[in-house]
Amino acid sequence: MAKKTPSKGDYWFPSTGASPVSESSSTRHLHVYSSSSLSRHRRCCRLSSTSPVTFKLKKGLGQEFKGSSTGEVTLAGSAFGGRQSRAAGFIGSSLTKKLLEKGHTVHATLRNLGDLSKVELLKSFPQADTKLALFEADINKPNEFEPAIHGCTFVFHVATPMQNSDASQFKNTTEAAVSAIKSIAECCLKSGTVKRLIYTASVCAASPLKNDGFGYKDFMDETCWRPLNLSLAYSNDFFKARNYSQFDLFIKDYTSSKTLSEKEVLRYGSSEKDGGMEVVTLACGIVGGDAALSYTPGSVAAFISQLTNDAFSYQALKYTEELLGKLPIVHINDVCHALVFCMLNPSIGGRFLTASSFVSAAELADCYRLHYPEFNVKEENLDGSKSDVKWGSTKLIEKGFEYKCHLKMIMEDSIKCARRNGDLLQE
Repeated sequence: MAKKTPSKGDYWFPSTGASPVSESSSTRHLHVYSSSSLSRHRRCCRLSSTSPVTFKLKKGLGQEFKGSSTGEVTLAGSAFGGRQSRAAGFIGSSLTKKLLEKGHTVHATLRNLGDLSKVELLKSFPQADTKLALFEADINKPNEFEPAIHGCTFVFHVATPMQNSDASQFKNTTEAAVSAIKSIAECCLKSGTVKRLIYTASVCAASPLKNDGFGYKDFMDETCWRPLNLSLAYSNDFFKARNYSQFDLFIKDYTSSKTLSEKEVLRYGSSEKDGGMEVVTLACGIVGGDAALSYTPGSVAAFISQLTNDAFSYQALKYTEELLGKLPIVHINDVCHALVFCMLNPSIGGRFLTASSFVSAAELADCYRLHYPEFNVKEENLDGSKSDVKWGSTKLIEKGFEYKCHLKMIMEDSIKCARRNGDLLQE
């Protein structure tokens, strides 16, 4: 039976199925690094930090690729609002765990090997005793990654440096993020061996808002870029009313950093046929699902905020809806599969959006009420502004990628994660 590829405008939950990419007869040595975590405020916004990954790929009959990848981790390591973050990154730890389960050798880079919570988490994964090696490196010091990148073919970059110190050489997060991605890209070029750099981006940079701020474009796809000159009234009113002006500035700085750093890294892309380096940016939607973490990741907290009735997480969800028109949602497993897919594809480059569902916050609330009647979903959450913007991105699917997790699965696994961590109690 032929696989249905959603067309522009479809309100779709993709069917499950086997991945079109086979990983048999292969061994991979991947180096992923995870930085420190976020405060509660930052966790609500699905932030990221970086990790370079050194990796040697051997596949098939003697065909050998030597590569490195820098993995995106959804955590940044500094205090905000007087709180210190906890645990390791959502995407980074999930990707590392899956690679180890498949028998790959993983070199995980941590900013501080003295952080036992992160070290012990990574060492608890299957086969970590024989296939996991830990290294210390700091994304704010990109030259520390040169040894890991040297001799490699593939690099995954997952990082957004967060600037909170007056002593920093950078004036804000945007300047730090752009500088970091330029340094990593230059290291890749300097190596002479890197053929592909894969950058984990955010859909925050792909807003379909019109440049004048009045309404949205018809479709959200890879041609959309967040207008940097606009201020969102909803978030401003909310944060100002609650004296969150500092966080409001942080939100603007974060979305700006993700937009400008993605544009910057795409400048380095060229065809491998021309002897250059291919660059892939994978802009992920709101990431849901379960995690091998001792806390509920910020993106998951926002995704289930209509069940927990956590006001701050819900406002983060509404901010995303205001920015994008609707909510692009994707399972953590599909994110990891997409990252590996971009590595294994014979030739791939450019910008790709990643989401398996595209719904409004009100539609999401209705799904929760329908499938989980044991929870109290507020009536006010069932109403909301309706946007006509439609999901228009099919580039990744056209390359052969297949999503495995539909919306109901994302909901189930997110609820499971929150329940295990004590963040969601049944009414």
